[in-house]
Amino acid sequence: MLKLIAALAAILSATPSLAEMPDFPASFKTQEMTTNGATIHVRVGGSGPAVVLLHGYGETGDMWAPMAADLARDHTVVVPDLRGLGLSSKPEGGFDKITQAEDVAGVLDALKIAHADLVTHDIGNMVGFAFAAQHPDRVTRFVLIDAPVPGVGPWEEVLKNPLLWHFRFGGPDMERLVAGRERIYLDRFWNEFSATPDRFTEESREHYAKLYALPGAMHSGFAQFAAFDQDAIDNKAILAAKGKLTMPVLAIGGEKSFGPMMATVMRSAAINVAEGVIPDSGHWIMEENPSATITMVRSFLETGH
Repeated sequence: MLKLIAALAAILSATPSLAEMPDFPASFKTQEMTTNGATIHVRVGGSGPAVVLLHGYGETGDMWAPMAADLARDHTVVVPDLRGLGLSSKPEGGFDKITQAEDVAGVLDALKIAHADLVTHDIGNMVGFAFAAQHPDRVTRFVLIDAPVPGVGPWEEVLKNPLLWHFRFGGPDMERLVAGRERIYLDRFWNEFSATPDRFTEESREHYAKLYALPGAMHSGFAQFAAFDQDAIDNKAILAAKGKLTMPVLAIGGEKSFGPMMATVMRSAAINVAEGVIPDSGHWIMEENPSATITMVRSFLETGH
């Protein structure tokens, strides 16, 4: 029995904990970039053609650590925290996605990057779309993952889904309700939008809950959603004026979430759309099936289809 216990202990000590929060490689540097009325926390690493990774709600740029480590082998990888979230500043306004797209432009200008691939998730999709629509010459390829874009395709039908009640949740009373209870609020999304909730680890939940408990963070998060009506107006106007996106687009959905609907959404706003579905995954693709997500994204960035 003692030998069995010793053997099990050796195996466990040699196996990385599933609860570990992935870290960026030590070669990545962090910078605080002041641009467009905000200070954006940015991680930069690697060398080669640039790729920008934009996160969504309930997470920060930290979600991209495994993908950043892979892409940095042959790309310059730029990973900002959106304004108001993570370690970026918490300004009172500017949460419409056109303004946030200019945050991205300012970061790239500071890094002297003329053009880049975009890989985005959740609200990052919306910021990325605004950037690609306003600066199409700066985006070589665009990957959007598992979230709609305001005003694009079946947006009005998407809004009717009861699972998306939080799109209209906000204001000072709601901020008071969740103050000190950020983990309770966020757990609902991590659980309900997952195919397998326990893949969103306890360590990750604690990490993000602490970041969303920072002063002004929940206010900023609510403001991201409150801007959706203006975002829809802006996106419709951009599409009417400039037409559909022309760069190659990969629209990825989690198998147990948006699935092929992501491509349906983006065909309303882009002319060259490839479809991707991450198997055995809900909305939180980098937690639920990171290897499949990284493989699919890398293949598209290398081939454009």
